[in-house]
Amino acid sequence: MWVVKIGGSLNRDPLLPAWLDLMAQLGGGRVTLVCGGGAFADEVRSTQEHWQFDDLPAHNMAVLAMAQSAYLAHGLDPRLPVVRSHADLRRVLHSGQAAIWLPMDWLRDSPDAATNWDNTSDSIALDLARELNAERMLLVKSCAVDPAASLAELSVAGIVDPRFLERAQGTGFPIDVLQRTDLDRARTLLLGGAYPGTA
Repeated sequence: MWVVKIGGSLNRDPLLPAWLDLMAQLGGGRVTLVCGGGAFADEVRSTQEHWQFDDLPAHNMAVLAMAQSAYLAHGLDPRLPVVRSHADLRRVLHSGQAAIWLPMDWLRDSPDAATNWDNTSDSIALDLARELNAERMLLVKSCAVDPAASLAELSVAGIVDPRFLERAQGTGFPIDVLQRTDLDRARTLLLGGAYPGTA
């Protein structure tokens, strides 16, 4: 099973439908798609800055921003069903489809180490990949990504969040960070081929 996280910064990108189509075509039975919050999460940041409320409600609002992006993805490609439980996820994958995951398990009633802005949707997707014992993880970014860069270098550059690097230590699966134009690379990986720069 693969976890593919598509950055919310692609929510208005003309390539987003092509990424969703690729997941629907080649991800059946094995891909769980996680969507970043994008502009929905940016609005949470802006509102928190304006009202100066605590990180706990901001975290929950950001998780709901990810859910909005998930429903957006489903609206653009209804072949990708939305799931909110492991049982639903297994059912969809066993039916031969790819699934879009709703991150409702990451809503919190009290603060913890995850309820802050160092913990973005990248880390939430990584936590899911670890929880599901994923075989591989792909992160799709809107910015340019050097395929030879390490996760540490990508963290320093702000392409992945600080918690992601820490949480990625000791994972038993490869993590590939792709840029929005890397559809051919993603297709090659999904078809089981090797690609230069693959982790």
